Amino acid sequence: MLTLLVTGATDGIGRETARELLANGRRVLVHGRTRERAERTIAALAREQPDSACDAVWADLSRMGEVVELAAQVRALAPALDVLINNAGVYEDHRELTEDGFERTMAVNHFAPFLLTHRLLPVLHAASAARVVTVSSIAHQSGQIDPDDLEFERGFSGYGAYAASKLANVLFTFELARRQADTRVSANCLHPGVIATKLLHKGFGVRGAAVTEGARTSVFLAIADAVAGKSGRYFVDCREAAPSPIARDALLAAKLWAVSARRLSPFL
Repeated sequence: MLTLLVTGATDGIGRETARELLANGRRVLVHGRTRERAERTIAALAREQPDSACDAVWADLSRMGEVVELAAQVRALAPALDVLINNAGVYEDHRELTEDGFERTMAVNHFAPFLLTHRLLPVLHAASAARVVTVSSIAHQSGQIDPDDLEFERGFSGYGAYAASKLANVLFTFELARRQADTRVSANCLHPGVIATKLLHKGFGVRGAAVTEGARTSVFLAIADAVAGKSGRYFVDCREAAPSPIARDALLAAKLWAVSARRLSPFL
């Protein structure tokens, strides 16, 4: 049975992604910000699908020490991890630095998946053919990012930080794919659609499509045979699509990677 980790799986797109993967006979590690939230979610999922296999894992992704602990929980439960879905994300209206000195949007949306993926590479490499799936957004198309100012000290807006973090997701995916090209680990990213989630309501104040629609491309990239062997791609509606020109800037991706690794060096 394939084992998958879904971050941010206690509500919204992440929960629906976990539910659909369980329905497809996969074992799912359900991540929540706290142990209580994660265990409450797996209890609810088990009531819906009594024969499903799911386990709770937890961490506040704004705290890099907890991301390290999350990776340890996952490694204990899954000596081989077939799929990592970096789904969790936030939208912040105000600039706030975390205890590690990161701007909170970038901490949760970029630094946490960067660190978690690195920490899980040994168990991803232990799988026969592992996939890293990162949920970006169409907002990346308007994103701008300065690797030397990831805290937005030169100017902050909620949307600007969110768009930058979603651009970082695409740049991270493409650079990860390049670095893992000679391994059995692939990396792809996606836009889930404009979906009715807490994030959409907080950040954009608009209504969106059902979470079942939002989970569709994540599930496709996680388990579809059609994606086997594909890496370094961006998908919309389960089809490969063109990201923004800046997202294809290999030099920018390499610099962002280097800066991120340096900033996270105490945790890597």
